[in-house]
Amino acid sequence: MASLPESLHETVPAGSHELAGRISELGEWFHNLNLHGVPTAPHHFLGDFPNIKWRQIAHAIPEDLTGATVLDVGCNGGFYSIEMKKRGAKRVLGIDVDDRYLKQARFATETLGFEIELQKCSVYETDCIPGQFDYVFFMGVFYHLRYPLFALDNLLKKVGDTLVFQTMVRGSGEVQDWEDDYPFWNTQIFEQRNFPAMYFIEKSYSHDPTNWWIPNRAAVESMLRSSGLEIADHPEPETWICRPTNVKHEGRFVVERELDGTL
Repeated sequence: MASLPESLHETVPAGSHELAGRISELGEWFHNLNLHGVPTAPHHFLGDFPNIKWRQIAHAIPEDLTGATVLDVGCNGGFYSIEMKKRGAKRVLGIDVDDRYLKQARFATETLGFEIELQKCSVYETDCIPGQFDYVFFMGVFYHLRYPLFALDNLLKKVGDTLVFQTMVRGSGEVQDWEDDYPFWNTQIFEQRNFPAMYFIEKSYSHDPTNWWIPNRAAVESMLRSSGLEIADHPEPETWICRPTNVKHEGRFVVERELDGTL
């Protein structure tokens, strides 16, 4: 058995050291899960994450999901997949490209006794997954992508009813109405702090070289609407609950029309 980090020795209930050892062997966890009283990331730099965020958005998701299907994109250690199973979802599929996270999620779901499907799959390949899902969770992935809007538009093919979207947000948190069009010589709008904007990180942010594009709030909401989504709720500053009201035009998704030059 791998030796336990001091942090786990401090938090593990009596008789749970074997479980803590298994957790440690799976590497560093980003999701702090409670596995029968043993935390997987007890000293997370964000606190009890993602539970601290879930407490702010849980009320925006029906408590009874009996019969529902769920796709968890970038499932990481499986926190949101597990929460959906707790609410009775019939089928939950978690996808990620990181083998370490998938191993952690598999261990967590098996330890807790939840039947959750886990698959290695990129967000850019979600159109290869058969069918649609009642709920699609797209949490903490958007800003890690070099091609974020393409990923979002492609993912919309899988959203049957609700998209739960979360991203890191920086810059202005204010929004305002803008004109539908502006003349070419109007450059002043781009100097307004509330104008929709995405900040590009060339090297690294928060010691993470995969933090590529970080939007302000106006940019998030503009992109969601431009993809044909209706914002139904905004339960906390980084999360939006959306419905696919206008994602197709003449039976075709926006990403399909973009790729063949008919948008």
